[in-house]
Amino acid sequence: MEKQDVQEVIIPEASATLKYARISSRKVKIVIDLIREKSVDEALANVKYTPKAASEIIEKLLKSAIANAENNHNMTHEKLYVAEVYANQGPTLKRIRPAAKGSAVRIRKRTSHITIVLRERD
Repeated sequence: MEKQDVQEVIIPEASATLKYARISSRKVKIVIDLIREKSVDEALANVKYTPKAASEIIEKLLKSAIANAENNHNMTHEKLYVAEVYANQGPTLKRIRPAAKGSAVRIRKRTSHITIVLRERD
């Protein structure tokens, strides 16, 4: 049998990652589900007017990803869309709060790692 020449098509993509964001990934996922597969202008508009704590963080990260695409990868702003966006759980900061009868209650301050990947539409 002969080997077939298979050419891989490289799709240019730009990304931005925020690590150790002091917000639970569960809260972030509510907002990132709104912008998945949308054009960057539509995604920015959605995030700007969403009354959630994570929307401010995601807006800043999305602007960073757009700047990376335009400056580092020579992509055009009009063709960009949010190809992938995900929030993974980061390390949890464990704190202790005094409780009744001399006991203590553990407080878990959760963090998350958020990634946005942009690609160009054909």
